[in-house]
Amino acid sequence: MTRAKGHGPVLVPISGQLRSYDRAWLRGDLIAGVTVAALIVPKNLGYAGIAGIPLQNGLYAAAAGAIVYGIFGSCRQISMGPSSGLAAVAASAVLAAGITNEAEVASFVAGLTLASGILFLLLAVLKMGWIAQFLSRAVVTGFLFGAAIDVVIGELPKLTGTEVTGSNPLQELRSWLGTLGAAQPATVVVGVVALAVVFGLRAVAPLVPGALVLVVGGLLAAALLDLGAKGVALVGDVPRGLPSLEIPNGPLLWDHAVTVALAAVALVLIGFSQTAGDARAFAAKHHYQIDINQESTAQSLSNVAAGVFQGMPVSTSLSASSLNDHSGARTGLASLTSGATVLLTLLFLAPLFSNLPKPVLAALIIEAVVMGMMNVGEMRRLARVQRVDFWIAVAAITGTLVFGVLAGVIIGIGLSLVWLVAVATHPEMPTLGREIGTQVFREAQEHPGDEVLPAVAVIRFDGGLFFATADALEDRLREVIHAQPQLTGIVLDCGGINFVDSQGAAKMADIITLARDAGVNLRLTRLKPAARAILERDGVIEKLGADMIHGNIHRAVEAEQAAARKEADG
Repeated sequence: MTRAKGHGPVLVPISGQLRSYDRAWLRGDLIAGVTVAALIVPKNLGYAGIAGIPLQNGLYAAAAGAIVYGIFGSCRQISMGPSSGLAAVAASAVLAAGITNEAEVASFVAGLTLASGILFLLLAVLKMGWIAQFLSRAVVTGFLFGAAIDVVIGELPKLTGTEVTGSNPLQELRSWLGTLGAAQPATVVVGVVALAVVFGLRAVAPLVPGALVLVVGGLLAAALLDLGAKGVALVGDVPRGLPSLEIPNGPLLWDHAVTVALAAVALVLIGFSQTAGDARAFAAKHHYQIDINQESTAQSLSNVAAGVFQGMPVSTSLSASSLNDHSGARTGLASLTSGATVLLTLLFLAPLFSNLPKPVLAALIIEAVVMGMMNVGEMRRLARVQRVDFWIAVAAITGTLVFGVLAGVIIGIGLSLVWLVAVATHPEMPTLGREIGTQVFREAQEHPGDEVLPAVAVIRFDGGLFFATADALEDRLREVIHAQPQLTGIVLDCGGINFVDSQGAAKMADIITLARDAGVNLRLTRLKPAARAILERDGVIEKLGADMIHGNIHRAVEAEQAAARKEADG
């Protein structure tokens, strides 16, 4: 793709794109916008169903997200709108708050959306997007997998026309299995056919928009076969018209402030990392620059707009963004076209969705979450590459299923932090050996044929030297001294130390004393300037002696061996 000219003002990137607009791009932008709208309209009906809000509210959010992001986003291929994962978080918050009235549910979800938009803006202003890194990929994978199972179980009764009870997904599944004897036959047939169509198309004709085919087919079947008269439930009234500006119910949100806060944090953590990653990928593919802070601002304003126009949380849709890209989108005009097409749908086609059979909607939702949230391949990769990450993902799945989606996110974040602390406080400190005939030192355990010097222990410290790791270093060197009575010197490879705090500096002074009391020389090698500056300010370098600091391991070992020979000769 040809590099687009100009980046435009930071605040409103679309103005710069339009000033340098090439008319040859117009066809691609318009086709991409309409094509994406054809994909997202039926899918957003399903996302609204997951969140438990009126179906038209999902379209309100889709229009608001697409239009606002098209104006303020710096990535030209991104499609902003509701997603299954964000909808699941919103649904979990509604459940946690115990809200059942439909109007209050819609206002509450809009309030969550507005709160997440404000939090996004706060992070953008404070440049604190790094907070999203505390939600590891393993946690996101596990949370989304568990949330997908939760959503699927919640949709099963719509496929059978039955009612279930239970306070968590596992109890609901048990209850649903007990109601199968009372399943409504016509509803079951419609549900099975709908699942076969949407999953079958994905398998045999992946380029065909299965969601659109399913919705159109469901509407035709409802009209031609009079499914409502045969006992198949329909979604009910979907009014025609544009959304109106409406501030969410403040007292309702205040009454459930803790739930709102937790949900907003979860929405931001999930949404931010996904949007930033997708934006970088598209920008790299098409050779232009994006502004991550501007992306945060665009996502903030998109959620604020969705919140005040009775919508639901929005973020990047990778499937819609990929379709946008493949259909020829060159600028944010494609996103604006998608939003305008959704608005036209609300004006002229919305009432048609009133006759959509609920089992068809359930099949649409199930396909969306299974294909969009159950990443079996990633779970297999985690199990193969790093078992700890795999079990963190499993714990997030389990927490989601037992305690709910919000609790699953919190459990996942907690496990990520515990794992982070565990890794940070237990840095690797391997013994190094010398490759025979060379000056190369490497991990002795990985290379058992290397030469391990009997009188000089070479230890590498992999991590920052600070309050959480200082004692571990002292313990390791104490262990080496006690294990090797013939030891004359320790060479500490400091190449991995990129940070030293006051406690780490104090501990290094203690280690110098420990080594001297044991009659062992301590030598530091590959000490970085920033770490050395801290040690110098604390008097550690003076205490150790500048001659005990070396540029590489080989020189330090040679110096120690020369000192040992001199002492032996003396």
